[in-house]
Amino acid sequence: MKRSEINAAIAHAEALLADYRFALPPFARWTARDWAANRGRASEIIRAGLGWDITDFGQGRFSELGLTLFTVRNGDAANLGTGKGMVYAEKVIIVQEGQRCPMHYHFVKTEDIINRGGGVLALELIETDRAGKADEGREVIVRTDAIERRLPPRGILRLHPGESVTLTPGLAHAFWAEGGDVFVGEVSTVNDDKTDNAFLEPVARFPGIQDDVAPSRLIVGDYEALA
Repeated sequence: MKRSEINAAIAHAEALLADYRFALPPFARWTARDWAANRGRASEIIRAGLGWDITDFGQGRFSELGLTLFTVRNGDAANLGTGKGMVYAEKVIIVQEGQRCPMHYHFVKTEDIINRGGGVLALELIETDRAGKADEGREVIVRTDAIERRLPPRGILRLHPGESVTLTPGLAHAFWAEGGDVFVGEVSTVNDDKTDNAFLEPVARFPGIQDDVAPSRLIVGDYEALA
C-alpha cells in the first residue's frame, strides 16, 4: 500500500470525525518529529498498538478491500486471566462506501460493533466449527442492543446509526458500508491484531508499505522501527 494512500485515508478520517465532533487523543496528530521527541513517553502507546491502523489486507485494493482504524485504548492480554486491570479495548473504524472488511473471526475477543453515524453498516455473519471452517448449517444467534436476533448462515444484518451488535469468539463476520461512509465504534475485550484474527479468505491483516511520500502520521506498522 502506498504511503500516499495511507496519508489520504487518515486525512479523510480526520475530516469525517471532525464533522461528528469526535476528538481523538493528542498523539493522533503527532508527526514523525513529534514521535521522535516523545519516544521516551510513548512506550505504552507502542506496546498496546494504539493509534492509526490503515490496511488494504495486503491486496492492493484499498478502495474495495480496506479499512481505516484508530485504536484509542487497549489493555494487556495478561489481565484477562485475573480479570483485573485494563481488560478492554476501544477502536474507531471508518468504513468508506465501496470498501469491504473480509470475513474473519476472533479466538478470544468479544466485541460490540456500533454504527455511530453515516450510512448503514451491513454485516455478513456465519458461525465457525472447531476446525475454524464456516459452519454452513448452523443458525446464527446474536444480540443487537441486547435484543436476540436469529439469522440463517451467511445472513446479512444491517445496523442503522445508533444500532450495535455483539460478536462473540468464533462468529465470523465481514462488513461494508451502504448509503455512505460509516463511522463505526468498537468496544471489546483486549485486542491483539497479531494473533487473534483468523481470516476465512487469503488476506493479510497488515499491509506492506511503499513510501512514495513522507508520512503525515505514523501508523502502528511504523512502531517497530521506533521501538
